[in-house]
Amino acid sequence: MALSAYIWYPTYVMRKTSVYLTEDEAEGLRRVAIREGRPQAELIRDGVRRVIEEFDAAPRTFRSLGLGRGPAYKGWTADELRDKALGHR
Repeated sequence: MALSAYIWYPTYVMRKTSVYLTEDEAEGLRRVAIREGRPQAELIRDGVRRVIEEFDAAPRTFRSLGLGRGPAYKGWTADELRDKALGHR
């Protein structure tokens, strides 16, 4: 009986998903996997972890109507609204 090398991954703690790659991406991934001697799925998981770590490390910014980058908002007066509605300048 020939001995085969099997790598067992604890799939009960992972969720299966599909990733669509361009031909260039798939070929690049294949080359890196061969060069590193690692499965393509492992390289993809490493990349996903890096993206998550980078995203989680960035501080979250909030936008509000009252806080912006432009000049401060100056509301219209009642007279300006009336003139605008009547077509006066």
